[in-house]
Amino acid sequence: MSTVETPQEARPRRGRASAFAKALGRFLFAAVTTYFGLLAVTFFIGRVVPIDPVLAILGDRAPNHVVERVRQEMGFNLPLYQQFFIYIKGILSGDFGNSVLTTNPVMVDIRRAFPATVELATLGTLIGAFVGVPLGVLAAVRRGSIADQVVRVIGLIGYSVPIFWLALISLVIFYAQLRWVAFPGRIDIVFEYTFTPITGFYLLDSAWQGQWDVFYDVFRHIILPASLLGYFSLAYISRMTRSFMLNELSQEYIVAARAKGLSETRVIWGHALRNAAVPLVTVIALSYAGLLEGSVLTETVFSWPGIGLYITNSLQNADMNAVLGGTIVIGTVFIGINLLSDLLYRTLDPRTRNR
Repeated sequence: MSTVETPQEARPRRGRASAFAKALGRFLFAAVTTYFGLLAVTFFIGRVVPIDPVLAILGDRAPNHVVERVRQEMGFNLPLYQQFFIYIKGILSGDFGNSVLTTNPVMVDIRRAFPATVELATLGTLIGAFVGVPLGVLAAVRRGSIADQVVRVIGLIGYSVPIFWLALISLVIFYAQLRWVAFPGRIDIVFEYTFTPITGFYLLDSAWQGQWDVFYDVFRHIILPASLLGYFSLAYISRMTRSFMLNELSQEYIVAARAKGLSETRVIWGHALRNAAVPLVTVIALSYAGLLEGSVLTETVFSWPGIGLYITNSLQNADMNAVLGGTIVIGTVFIGINLLSDLLYRTLDPRTRNR
């Protein structure tokens, strides 16, 4: 027997859909506004810095008539607002210009470098989440104990110690002294010309192709920088997990669950952590975005051929097309992850569905 939905039953569903559509519109408007703000900032930075892009291409000894001709071809003789519209049009079409350093289109270089950063940041975030969440739960459950103090000190060190200093110390200990990890870089030169990546993610590609010797070599290269990024991610995630868990453990439903005779393990992991996981998803997503944009020093110390090292080398060689292109890509990814985390939070938390 079929049932017909009454208007009273359909009205709340339509209301939730309308609320979600309005929230999605607000999020998209904020994301688009932020993105165009990013484009405006990068455009004016490119015009303010004391670097002539024409001379960066031609060199200081180029004849004046050649410099002026190239300047006209690149549109630098146009009014500033026209240059801005040309800049926006090029960015939206994926044209960041050519790199002075590599002579390749900037987007080609970014496509080659960005998977390395994503692979490094992903592994670092996984380490930070899988270690940071249990530590945060432990600190919250044993509030005021020695375990709580140890976890808080670990987090404080993660916030305080410069990552480049810790990276150098780690290289001295784990590479120079113990020989547990490989030399800085992404892959040994023995495999560099024999291994053909498919997706650009070396761990995934080597495992997919069954080249376990390459997989082991890549793992020995990535584990130390990923662990360092994971440690800094852990410091943030454990601190926020502790805060969320303390808030949940003080709620009345926890008291009721304990009064029913539920085990402490089920109360903590099955009830408190489940509710704390909703805002924790946003924390982990933002931590991941932070590692994507903040791994410049780590990539530089470990010679990791990612977007951070690419931007650093380009900046040292006054390659502003590459610097601005890399900045825009990282900013776009950060905006996208932030948007997705907001939508995911709204989807998971029933309290926000009707707002």
